[in-house]
Amino acid sequence: MDTDTQRLLHTFSALADLGQEIADTGDFEEMLRNSFHLLLGSLAIRRGGVTEYDREGHQLRLVAARGLGVGTSETFNIAAHHARDLASLGSAITLADATKEAERFLEDHKSELASIEIDLLLPLVVRERLIGIVLLGEKASGEKFTEEDFETLKVLSRHIGVGIHSHRLLEEVEHKAIENQKLYDGLRKIYKETVHAFAAAIDIKDRYTQGHSVRVGKYSEIIAREMGWSDDEVEGITIAGYLHDIGKLIVDLSVINSPERFSAKESKEMSRHPSAGYEILARINHPYAEIPLMARYHHERIDGNGYPDGLKGDQIPPGAKIVTLADSFDAMTTDRPYRNKLPLEDVLEDFRANTGTQFDPVVVCAFCRAFLKEIEGSKERRLLNLLNRNYDNVESVSPLLNQLLVDFDGGSLAATAH
Repeated sequence: MDTDTQRLLHTFSALADLGQEIADTGDFEEMLRNSFHLLLGSLAIRRGGVTEYDREGHQLRLVAARGLGVGTSETFNIAAHHARDLASLGSAITLADATKEAERFLEDHKSELASIEIDLLLPLVVRERLIGIVLLGEKASGEKFTEEDFETLKVLSRHIGVGIHSHRLLEEVEHKAIENQKLYDGLRKIYKETVHAFAAAIDIKDRYTQGHSVRVGKYSEIIAREMGWSDDEVEGITIAGYLHDIGKLIVDLSVINSPERFSAKESKEMSRHPSAGYEILARINHPYAEIPLMARYHHERIDGNGYPDGLKGDQIPPGAKIVTLADSFDAMTTDRPYRNKLPLEDVLEDFRANTGTQFDPVVVCAFCRAFLKEIEGSKERRLLNLLNRNYDNVESVSPLLNQLLVDFDGGSLAATAH
């Protein structure tokens, strides 16, 4: 095998190793060091370094080196017009035989480069932009670089330049992703704060139900989590709970704040609020598309006797079924102008009587499981904390909750645990 063939094979081998190194190494600094050592080894070069060009700081920063000595400067200043000149060359530069464009750069750095015994510069150019410069000393043999050597070094250094460029692009993408995530989180926070403000506005209109909308949102969240909904779905149902009564904003104040049970006329006026809520919410581009439907259907019943559309069974969206139960539970466990809050035992008996007609059995069972888990201490006391403001000894309803699970889910939580 002749010398030229051997050199060609050696170059291909080095190129393959270099490509593998750039593709496989997760550590950027390690990739640069190993890639540069492969380049030096391809022609048995004694010393050198790789610099990366910082466009904003107008500097070349040494990112990999071998044999340059401890006192070597880690940065080199470079004017923007010099960087453009070097990017336009696309060829190796020797200190002894430089082009006019290269000489303009070397005027500022020739003595500095000579002091660390650098004889050859290879601009790293990707898409006509300077990425950095490879600095090389002499061969170990002392031989001069040939045209074939320059071509070999040019190909190998281009791979290093592409590696640096690709890594920086990934960093920029990651930085943009972080910025976009922060922007998204900020907008999401504003959206939630706006929802809270709407909930407060709804509840302020009805002086008897202050905090109702927020509690319905929290009860809905607890039920949805117990049902295994995803985090995004849980967030959506929570907001739907906050906004379920937004239609009350168009209902006459005298009706909302009536101290007596509603007359037929007042009931008709009040029954407008689900449809009105839908009309208000449907015009908003929500992150959770079903929020307007949950507001519209939270007074529908499983047996079809609800309003405004008389839906039944699976015609009612799952989220609306959850809000229905949460809304009813809060209504029964808080004081109203025409009655005091009901004892918890009576609330659960109401659930028993109306499961399968007003309430979905799956939702009722999820509520009972979540309630029991909080009583037993296996879940955070969120539901209990909401109730403790009005009730003492909430834990005493455990037998009733277990019985509801037996009646509608085929077994109690205690039996399931065993």
